[in-house]
Amino acid sequence: MGLFGKLVAKLSRSSITPLDWDEARKELLASDLGPTLVDQVITSAKKLRAEDAQSGLTSILTGILSSQSREVNFQSPLSVFLIVGINGTGKTTSAAKLANSLHKGQRSVALAAADTFRAAAVDQLQTWGIRIGVDVITGKDQSEPASVAFDAATFAKENNREVLIVDTAGRLHNKSDLMNELGKVKRVVEKVAPVTEVLLVIDATTGQNAMAQAKVFSEAVAVTGLIVTKMDGSAKGGIALAIEAELGIPIKFIGTGESIEDFAPFEPELYIQSLLEA
Repeated sequence: MGLFGKLVAKLSRSSITPLDWDEARKELLASDLGPTLVDQVITSAKKLRAEDAQSGLTSILTGILSSQSREVNFQSPLSVFLIVGINGTGKTTSAAKLANSLHKGQRSVALAAADTFRAAAVDQLQTWGIRIGVDVITGKDQSEPASVAFDAATFAKENNREVLIVDTAGRLHNKSDLMNELGKVKRVVEKVAPVTEVLLVIDATTGQNAMAQAKVFSEAVAVTGLIVTKMDGSAKGGIALAIEAELGIPIKFIGTGESIEDFAPFEPELYIQSLLEA
């Protein structure tokens, strides 16, 4: 059942009791929507008529989602996408999945392994690059992330790539360090080509912790979109709705499994439908 499935069922009845509303509120709070958003939904839902429950809730939830464009921003001749997020969210895998998706869409792509403080991340990206058939630019062990990103941008420009995807370091010591590190990567890359997307990877199963991450990253760097991973679990991505409501940042892609193919553009209509399904 979708996150709001029980609420739809209750609203569709001829009458709904105060106890029903209390139960609905508790269920939604347990789904990491946060009290402010839950109260907003409940207040709006109380105005709906039983016969309009499904369509009314669809309208309410659609209105909560970000109104910003979900289109990916490409610029000719080279666009650079920074993939940001803390370790463990699926950041490196998402970079590879995005590269695969664009490569299959007939765009020439390169990857930059700029998460240089994690040897496993560099090795992982190199393995993915071989599998999907795109170049992966790496540096020496413990290289500066900005140095690798600059070399990768230079490579991509000189070799006529259309898109460079940069897997950035996922350490989150404090906001100041994060700002400095990501800011430096962005500055050196833009000496070569514009950064047209900064995509924040968040794990749909981590609840309000994901909200805290999103706030820190959005304050540290101008995040243009979200990649939400692990949308194949029971969470149904309720936190994604909460983050869009709180920050106004649009979800652009979702990861739905472990396979390289389990990655797709976010479709708001299908997402809302999954939240409401009985």
